[in-house]
Amino acid sequence: MAVDQSRSFKPINIAVLTVSDTRTAADDTSGDILADRIARAGHNLAARTILQDDAAIIASQLDAWINDASIDAIVSTGGTGLTGRDVTPEALDRVKDKDIPGFGELFRWLSFNTIGTSTVQSRACAVVARGTYIFALPGSNGAVKDGWDGILAEQLDSRNRPCNFVELMPRLREA
Repeated sequence: MAVDQSRSFKPINIAVLTVSDTRTAADDTSGDILADRIARAGHNLAARTILQDDAAIIASQLDAWINDASIDAIVSTGGTGLTGRDVTPEALDRVKDKDIPGFGELFRWLSFNTIGTSTVQSRACAVVARGTYIFALPGSNGAVKDGWDGILAEQLDSRNRPCNFVELMPRLREA
């Protein structure tokens, strides 16, 4: 990461969504990892919840957070695999304005170093929806670490050069 120390850090407000039919607040380790990394990076944890693998329910929660002007970004964990119950990308399709294809491509490239060719089973993705970033990571702890440490920590740091997601935020709603 090329951090420009002459620039000031701008904390943003991030919501965390865990998508799982089985996890609870007591055992949501991937959500805990995200919440911890968000705080350690200097950002604000704006909201956090766990929802079942249901595209309509997920899209409804995403809509509520997108409509909340105090939330700048959403990071989800879970529901990005290939099974019938994995529907997080489909939920993002219901709310998105634009895809961020490079996010999923880079995630799988980074993940290859950790899990090898099994990374092809991931449908990690990202979108912009009405001015809000949404990043969908797989549900494993390793995937969350790869996604945050390898991509989001840098791109959500306003000092990152040559460019970052934060500096684009004021322009995301342009027509």
